Amino acid sequence: MSILVTRPSPQGEELVSRLRALGREAWSFPLIEFTPGRELAQLPAYLAALAEGSLLFALSQHAVEFAHAQLQQHGQPWPSAPRYFAIGRTTGLALHKVSSIDVRYPLDREISEVLLQLPELQNVAGKKALILRGNGGRELLGATLQERGASVTFCECYQRTNRHYDGAEEALRWESRGVTRLVITSGEMLKQLWSLIPQWYRERWLLHCEVLVVSERLAEQARELGWQNIRVADSADNDALLRALQ
Repeated sequence: MSILVTRPSPQGEELVSRLRALGREAWSFPLIEFTPGRELAQLPAYLAALAEGSLLFALSQHAVEFAHAQLQQHGQPWPSAPRYFAIGRTTGLALHKVSSIDVRYPLDREISEVLLQLPELQNVAGKKALILRGNGGRELLGATLQERGASVTFCECYQRTNRHYDGAEEALRWESRGVTRLVITSGEMLKQLWSLIPQWYRERWLLHCEVLVVSERLAEQARELGWQNIRVADSADNDALLRALQ
């Protein structure tokens, strides 16, 4: 029973390495890669415009990594004026590491709905909010903050781009290696994998695999595409995925 990890580098390789150290057969098959975002160059100006009490959100480790590299390039520190928030623990720790500023994040699921329940985000009328993200996603966060009276700016710090594979060739490879479990951490990757694999291999192999996802919303998407054996991890970080896989 082999495990196919579809998350991007380097997290995918790290999870595979940890699984192999535990004696499990696992393979990395990254479906997307990351490049600088279209608005990354504007980040220093966006940050400089944040006054005391403004809100700064990081929605992924990748947003933090690309943003920090951009600030370093300009010799600009992370500002101390805004309050810092992250979508979850892993992103929060990454943001704290580069900024040395306290970061608030939900202790439960890494989803916008839970982040928006934080007490500090209930009364935000008149405040500026800057959201660091990839190309698209988390629209609910921005829309809800706007409904609560905040002025919201998104900064696309990175772009996710699909990696190209020969679907039939990959399906044959993973079926022959005995892959029966899939790790998928976003709806984008779920749809990409489903589209990549030809229908014959979908019905013969792909949809018979157990799929490990990171939210109930993603589990529902998997059901709609035809998977029946679905498990949901506590969160999207590798520690939670490892627990679920054991």
